[in-house]
Amino acid sequence: MPEAPAPLESDGVGTDAVAAVDAVLATDEFESVQAVVDALREQGYIADTRLATTVFLLTRLDKPLLLEGPAGVGKTELAKMLAAATGRRLLRLQCYEGQDETKALYEWDYGKQLLYTQILREKIGQVVADAPDLHEAVERIGAQESVFFSERFLAPRPLLEAIRSPEPVVLLIDEVDRADEALEAVLLETLGEFQISVPEVGTFSADRRPYVLLTSNNTRDLAAALKRRCLHLFLDYPAAERELEIVRSKKTGLSDALAEELVNVVRGLRELELRKAPSISETIDWARTLAVLGVDELNAQILSDTVSVVVKYDKDVKKALDALPRLVDPNAEVPEAHGHGHGHGHGHSDHAHDDEPGGADGREVRAAKDQAGRHGDGVYGTPKYAKDTPVDAPAKARNVTSSQGSRSFGLGRKRAL
Repeated sequence: MPEAPAPLESDGVGTDAVAAVDAVLATDEFESVQAVVDALREQGYIADTRLATTVFLLTRLDKPLLLEGPAGVGKTELAKMLAAATGRRLLRLQCYEGQDETKALYEWDYGKQLLYTQILREKIGQVVADAPDLHEAVERIGAQESVFFSERFLAPRPLLEAIRSPEPVVLLIDEVDRADEALEAVLLETLGEFQISVPEVGTFSADRRPYVLLTSNNTRDLAAALKRRCLHLFLDYPAAERELEIVRSKKTGLSDALAEELVNVVRGLRELELRKAPSISETIDWARTLAVLGVDELNAQILSDTVSVVVKYDKDVKKALDALPRLVDPNAEVPEAHGHGHGHGHGHSDHAHDDEPGGADGREVRAAKDQAGRHGDGVYGTPKYAKDTPVDAPAKARNVTSSQGSRSFGLGRKRAL
């Protein structure tokens, strides 16, 4: 009788949860949605009921799962933890722009084929030695060509390796949205029938169907044909309680109280219009950073000094620095550093010029200048005073007759005509 596997150590998980994980490892299948939750939690992945239900259906319906959502919400990590929880080997196809089917399906080992050609050249005389005529010799040589395109020269890539694997595997097709649309068409046969056709050899079908997970960061829309063949789940940023639970489960070294404050700060940063919002993994990195620095109280200064851990673009950093004081303390009063936003670093109402003694209010200075008769003789627009008229004498109003006014306006109308 085979020896039963040793039970897993309990790390804050109940006896029933440990038993459920042992059952999964023994049978390579989940008995229930709760078994999925417990098995993933044992691996350090905190899954909610919605996600666990989708994973359960993946294992029971033998259908691929397409995970879409922003970067850093745990899509790739789910595939890794699923492989660890089920004891399956993980095969990963990392997609990128310009990728062709030879990097995803298979390619021929040209080095081996060349070596075989040299061996065949040495043996060609023996092959055709007893051929009665040239036609028979050509036929014998032609019969050897099929050997060049046999399984011995076939170099499998992740998709073909997952189909041909004698043991069950988890196949991760990561960031499929970065690949070209032509690769999507190549994937359809694998995702729909779990098989791959090699024209020179034949069709390979999976003896044990792999668990297939595809991830997408929504950089482009995927084809409807691909989505139709998959279960679908949009994985967004988790709720505050679940994110806090994830941070605590990673044992970052930060106290629970500070971890809760940090999660709230990160969630506040995500509400800003950032080019890249902080991910869950970056929240964990920030918590570990603060723990290494020995922080025992969160304040705007320490968060500003370490904000580059979660914010990776210059414009995003500026927005984050402006928002951090308010996120740490919603009642904090942030002084206006830019006045009216003209970039002068001051307001116009309370600025004192250096040539104004005592720094008088600018509005009072301007009002004092707006007085009749403030200009002396000879200034443009003032009357010509006699030489003996004091300079500080008040200006005299000029009398304008009606005839002067009519002539002036009449001249203006003629010119206008």
